[in-house]
Amino acid sequence: MIEAPKVHVHMSVSNLEKSRAFYEKFLGVAPVKVKPGYVKFLPGFGPLNLALSQASPSTEDGHVNHMGIQVESQAIVVRELERVKAAGLPVREEFSVDCCHANQDKFWVEDPDGVDWEVYVLNHDIEDAAPADSGQCCASTVAQPATVAKGLTITSGTSCCR
Repeated sequence: MIEAPKVHVHMSVSNLEKSRAFYEKFLGVAPVKVKPGYVKFLPGFGPLNLALSQASPSTEDGHVNHMGIQVESQAIVVRELERVKAAGLPVREEFSVDCCHANQDKFWVEDPDGVDWEVYVLNHDIEDAAPADSGQCCASTVAQPATVAKGLTITSGTSCCR
């Protein structure tokens, strides 16, 4: 029986061992299942069931744009950010950013196949009248750097979605 709902994501990756090493660092856990050509992760901090299979990634329409793990608080975002940085992965930090009709605190990493992952908390929804195709949805509106937690600051000049 599942303790809480989890998002299941199955990705085909170009190099399973390289991707396994990346996801062990990013998620902070070893895979729960390892089979030839397959690994499965169940991280404790987010409702995710991630499976990776050895294959060539798709280059046509329908490829993964980005993936995310929504958590309950900024404290969890900061905790996971610090852990991922300590593991040596490059990160892109965005705090109090208006993105896709919501204000969020988040950070991003990129896996070996170029898939962007965000760990984020939804601070509040934004009801605006901007048309969906105006280009405003995914523009960052971070104005000035500000401290959000000990040693962490908002990074200006970032964008929320690629």
